[in-house]
Parts: sequence; structure tokens; C-alpha cells
Amino acid sequence: MTTDQEFPISESTLEGPAAFLDVRDLKVHFQTDDGLVKSVDGINFKLERGQTLGIVGESGSGKSVTSLSLMGLHKRANKRGRGGALMSGEIWLDGQELVHADAAELRALRGEKVAMVFQDPLSSLHPYYKVGDQIAEAYRVHHKASKSEARQRAIQMLDRVGIPQPTSRVDDYPHQFSGGMRQRAMIAMALVCDPQLMIADEPTTALDVTVQAQILDLMRDLQQEFNSALIIITHDLGVVAELADNIMVMYAGKAIEYGPAKTVFTEPQHPYTWGLLGSMPRLDRPVLERLLPIPGTPPSLINVPSGCPFHPRCAFAVRNHGRSETEVPQLRPVDPRHLVACHMSSADRKQIFNEEIRPHL
Repeated sequence: MTTDQEFPISESTLEGPAAFLDVRDLKVHFQTDDGLVKSVDGINFKLERGQTLGIVGESGSGKSVTSLSLMGLHKRANKRGRGGALMSGEIWLDGQELVHADAAELRALRGEKVAMVFQDPLSSLHPYYKVGDQIAEAYRVHHKASKSEARQRAIQMLDRVGIPQPTSRVDDYPHQFSGGMRQRAMIAMALVCDPQLMIADEPTTALDVTVQAQILDLMRDLQQEFNSALIIITHDLGVVAELADNIMVMYAGKAIEYGPAKTVFTEPQHPYTWGLLGSMPRLDRPVLERLLPIPGTPPSLINVPSGCPFHPRCAFAVRNHGRSETEVPQLRPVDPRHLVACHMSSADRKQIFNEEIRPHL
């Protein structure tokens, strides 16, 4: 342990060269009749062009709220704090701050500089309009192009994402596409303006494993072609195993582990990450015992447990002599690029992982 500061906000970070995407102490809360929902409660991360960040965690951990914040898609609360999101912190995208940007600025950015592949392509594509027309519209919003030019661009993108016979399928409606084809069409729409940042929210949900692999390979190839920054949001660590450069594990609206993907997979430091890895099936070893699910359920974001939000589900909280119940752990560096929010010492975590966790993964 070298410092007690939270990653990555520090004097050296702020004074260093700015990243393409720099999220600083982002908070997104919603005032409801039942209380304040702290969907995102102070997260920090950076991302450069050409790199991929995987954001993982169970449903309700704040992943999708984070992605919508980056897109500027949250309706803002009124002066009384009602009717939308209460946002604070900073989101810097290529030198432009987005949290305090007005609606016109955000509309100009969406599609051209930052684009998103949504979780459910069937509900994201309008059922009454042809797929090609929807892709062409996204192109014409940001370019002075005729309808024929935009249509040709839509055909090119459908062909680029692997849609067979794009010149005829461009006139199909969303219901005429399979689930995998609709996801490809969403990727084509997201990339039609060559955005510098692409966000994929659960891009392989409800797809069979062969189509999942094709979609992930496609996203990797397109990222390399366009040199875009990519954020993959998922609850499945397996999805980002080979795609992500860095992984941020979220729980109860906070980042609890952050580091290079290889390090997070081979030397994870947080008990919650151990649980996510332990609940994944493995194909490279015989099935000798049942998977080890994480006990309990994610906490309510209105009534987050005191102290470490994971302590009610953590088998190792008793080792912290009550700190887990009273003190919120901060992200601290295990090494310069790997950070974890846990009250146990680094030595204890490594010993537990090597002796009790690793043999069962």
C-alpha cells in the first residue's frame, strides 16, 4: 500500500496529459418517493483512443447509468431535484466537458463523436421504418448528404458488419432481421459516422454463443479499423476476457476494482471479483463440482449497507474487525495500474486467493 487516495483523481493525474475520455468523480442520483437512488456514486476512469475498457458487475451495479451519462441521455432533474437525474462530477471527452454541456452540444456529439450500441436492438430500432432508412438518417444528421448518398453509405456499413445481400436487406424492416443481424445493424448505425468513442451496453445479450463470438470479433476488427475507443458494458466477465485492455468492476454504484484485464483475471484482489470469476463455467477443465455463486442479492441503491457495500455478502468481512460494517473502503493501488477497494491487506488477499479461491476457479 502506497497511498490512501482514490484512483485516478490525484494531482499527478490531473496535471498530466489529458486522456481522450476522462471521467472524474461522476455521481448520478435520482430522487424518488422512497428516497435518493445513488445509481452511480463517484467513479473515475480514463480511456484513450484505440483502447477498450470493460465495465462489469451484476444488474443494478450502475453500469448502464454510467453509459447513458457518457451519451448525455439522462433527463435532468428540475430545480427541486425531481423528474430526472442529479449529476455531478466531470466527463471530459476530447477536451470537452459533458456533465455541464447543454442539450444542443450533446446532440451534436451523439453519433458523430460518441455512439452507443444498446442492449436490446429490437426495441432500439424503430419497427415502422426500414433498417437502411434509420442508418441513413443517422448519417444525414451529421453530414450534408443527399438521400441517395446516405442510402449508399448505409449499404456500405451493412456490408461492413457482415449483413448478407446488403443492397436488398437495406430495405427490410427490423422484424425481418434475426437477433444477430439486428445487433449488427445497430453496430452499423453506431459506426456510420466514424465515432471516436463507441459504447456497447450488453452487446451479446440473448444471442447464442456462436453469434456472440462473431459480434465480439466484429467489434474488435471495427475498433482497429477506426482507431476508436471502446467501452464494453456487461455482467459476464467472459465477454471481455480477450477484448478489454482494462476492466472496471462495479458494485452498488462504485468501482471496487480496476486494472489491466490480464491482471484482474489472473490476480484479482476483491472478494466480489472472486465471486464473479467463480460463477463462470470453464471449458478447459472437467466439471467436478458445482459453480460457486455469490450468496445473497445486490443491495438496494436507496439503502446501501453502511461501510463496505459488499460486506453482507462477503465471507471474509469478519477478518476486518468491524471495519467492513462502519468504514467505506477507498480504491487503493496494489500496484501502479491495479487498484482495489477492500479493507483486507494486500498480503491477506493474495494468500486467500492463492490458497482458497484459485483452486476452485
